[in-house]
Amino acid sequence: MQKKTNSFPFILEKTMSSTINDTNFNFPKQKSVYKGKVREVYNIDNDLLVMVATDRLSAFDVIMPRQIPFKGQILNQIAAKMLEATKDLVPNWVVATPDPNVTVGHMCDTFKVEMVIRGYLTGHAWREYKSGKRELCGVMMPEGMIENQKFEKPIITPSTKAAIGDHDEDISREEILAKGIVSKEDYLQLEEYTYALFQRGTEIAAKQGLILVDTKYEFGRKNDGTIVVIDEIHTPDSSRYFYAEGYEAIQAKDQKQKQLSKEFVREWLIENNFQGKEGQQVPEISEAKIEEISNRYIELYEKITGEAFQKGDVSNLLPRIEANVSSFLQGV
Repeated sequence: MQKKTNSFPFILEKTMSSTINDTNFNFPKQKSVYKGKVREVYNIDNDLLVMVATDRLSAFDVIMPRQIPFKGQILNQIAAKMLEATKDLVPNWVVATPDPNVTVGHMCDTFKVEMVIRGYLTGHAWREYKSGKRELCGVMMPEGMIENQKFEKPIITPSTKAAIGDHDEDISREEILAKGIVSKEDYLQLEEYTYALFQRGTEIAAKQGLILVDTKYEFGRKNDGTIVVIDEIHTPDSSRYFYAEGYEAIQAKDQKQKQLSKEFVREWLIENNFQGKEGQQVPEISEAKIEEISNRYIELYEKITGEAFQKGDVSNLLPRIEANVSSFLQGV
């Protein structure tokens, strides 16, 4: 019994030290730090933002108690590739990626809405549809659709950005304009950029034999007034993908599509009676489940990018990040 008791802290320490849960860096000219659900953002001299992708896992707007190895690196590197592949269409906030888990970009005044765009009836939209609703964020959905069916054309269903612990809430274009959350001129630009990014993302996915199902974008305004896409795009945390091969046959049989997204995490939580509602408890996440989720994220990276995933050195994870970022900032 004594041996078993002593071994547990060692296993826990080993797991925790190889993932990022929380950061407390003190970079040159640092003004403040904002801690989001899965990212921590450092304000450098009110000019640059250092965004650290942690290994925290969020679902139903709740941060899970365990971290997923390499998740932060995977999301950060997919986002970097996707932002690079779309910068000719839509300007973005990125200046550099000095570390596998870090993106440095321009500080922006963030728009208070997330632009969610859906090409298919799945996830939240399907749950609403199945409950009998035919209107989502002011957009009418046709009768007679089945789960994962393609919309005639993509629909934009915005949501308000929630603070930690709160849920993002659906909102219509009409409400956004009526409440003055975004001006009409700016909102039309956000819509145009959203459609353009989704179209390019769809084309990139198709080259990998994938379907970009739905995603969300966040936008901000730089100090010079330019509207840019910020944060990350087309990662498994913000997007859903299906395999293109077999999609039609699976739909014809009214079966579930295999998703490349974190929907598999949401589905596992639902099966274990958790949807982030009051009074519900997060189910215990075993070591085997942690490894399974990490492997799924690696699969997502390789399928989405078409490249083999190169695991970063996690033997000294936080000091590595601090050294890489500090070195970059000293050269700015």
